[in-house]
Amino acid sequence: MTAQPIVLDFHPLRTDLYQELHSRPFQVLPPRARVTHIAVMTTPEQRKNQFTHLQSLHRMLGEPWPEQEVPCYEQDFEQLRIRREVHMEFTAYTFTNLAPSGADPFTETGISALPAGWLEQLEGTVVGAFHIEVCPSSDNARNEPAFMRKHFEGMRLVGSSPQEGAARVLGTFQLHSDHFGRFMVLNYSMSDSQLGRLVQRLMEIETYRLMSLLALPVAREITPALNDMDQHLATITQALADNETLDEQSLLAELTNIAARIEAFRAHSTFRFSATQAYHRLVLTRLEELREDEVSGHLTITEFMTRRLTPAVKTCEAVSVRLEDLSRRVDRASDMMRTRVELAIQSQNQELLSSMDRRSRIQLMMQHTVEGFSVVAISYYLIGLLTLGLDALQESGFLFNKSIVSGIAIPVVLVLVFVGIRMIHHRFIRMADRQ
Repeated sequence: MTAQPIVLDFHPLRTDLYQELHSRPFQVLPPRARVTHIAVMTTPEQRKNQFTHLQSLHRMLGEPWPEQEVPCYEQDFEQLRIRREVHMEFTAYTFTNLAPSGADPFTETGISALPAGWLEQLEGTVVGAFHIEVCPSSDNARNEPAFMRKHFEGMRLVGSSPQEGAARVLGTFQLHSDHFGRFMVLNYSMSDSQLGRLVQRLMEIETYRLMSLLALPVAREITPALNDMDQHLATITQALADNETLDEQSLLAELTNIAARIEAFRAHSTFRFSATQAYHRLVLTRLEELREDEVSGHLTITEFMTRRLTPAVKTCEAVSVRLEDLSRRVDRASDMMRTRVELAIQSQNQELLSSMDRRSRIQLMMQHTVEGFSVVAISYYLIGLLTLGLDALQESGFLFNKSIVSGIAIPVVLVLVFVGIRMIHHRFIRMADRQ
């Protein structure tokens, strides 16, 4: 009896989260196969065109084509297997030629079975492209290194016996005359699924190795400019430490220019350096999964990577750290320079305020003097008006001593005018205090 499903409020991404672990399954390879792996960096537009290009391959082979793009697509066309994996930065194509053949290694490859002209129309920039020859072990291959070396055009071999000696892997990590790299996998006792996992790890190691090295030219390009900016910044910082007389505005403009150049470098390289670290970690993880045993006379893949790849990655990390350190130093120098400018401005403001205070005191003294003159002038005009009034009174018949009245009025008017002006003065002061 079938159990009834329980109805729960499932997360909308729950199914996708389960499928993510199974979106890129390992391949299963027979004991003899010819594999070609190509990693192509693409723009979003090129990636869209690549899917259309993949559909055209199905039409050329007379097979139904996929309608929707998926992260990992794999399809068998009789003796040709095509696998397409979409990554964040690149798209990886794996072509596996399963047709029986007695030809020498690398004479026929994974792309030999493709329709003529289809691969040349693939859009994007190829970063990694290499052939992998998978074949059973033989006495010649096992005992005669010279027999193996001739298939790699006489180049120095790097190899090991992974999975505790269940197979032997040989390669050169160099480009050959066909502009492809080459690896050979000799199977001793691996099953088809184990062989597929081994080949998958080799493809990932080589692809991620190349992707991690993309930052090295960037690091080499910006290092001379960093050296110049570092020296210039050291000179400015030393001048600040020596408390020399400087043109703060000019130096602040130079620091701003250095900071702008550093930010431009960071915008150009930060993603690339971060990606390099991520790819390098993936390479190290895949190398651990190989579980290599040494083959007499050859460097293992792990030893080769440790000796060649790790220093390059460390160089990129050092340049990235140097960029961040230089940016922080420029910020600190700019802060010191701004502090000097602010202190200079504060000193100028202090002098300006002192000068204004002196001028205010002088103006106040002048105001008091003017007030004294104002009392006299106002009193003079008021006495004049009073005299006119007294004359009018005398003409009207009133009898009094005009001279005595005028004399008594003068000090009274002076006192009243002085008190009135002082009251007005204090009133304005109180209004100013309230504001």
